[in-house]
Amino acid sequence: MTVAVYIIVMAGVTYLIRMIPFTFFTKKIESKYVRSFLRYIPYAVLSAMTIPAIFTSTGNVMTSVVGTIVAVVLAFFDQPLIVVALSASLAAFLTGLIV
Repeated sequence: MTVAVYIIVMAGVTYLIRMIPFTFFTKKIESKYVRSFLRYIPYAVLSAMTIPAIFTSTGNVMTSVVGTIVAVVLAFFDQPLIVVALSASLAAFLTGLIV
């Protein structure tokens, strides 16, 4: 019963978060500043959730740093996501074996 209540509350909160902007903002937002700000929110939230997890996922900061550096370099050179992810994981794993 408790799990069902949690799921219902979570569904309601999720629905409200998605519904409220449509209710209050009926006209198109004309301000370039506000539109620019809203455009970058998903990237900021994704970064805020991902970066701490990157540095705590392996249990060793050194392996996390090496994996992150490999991922950033490969992403900078426009490599496919699967190449970036697998290479960063392999780099972190090999660093863990060495350290």
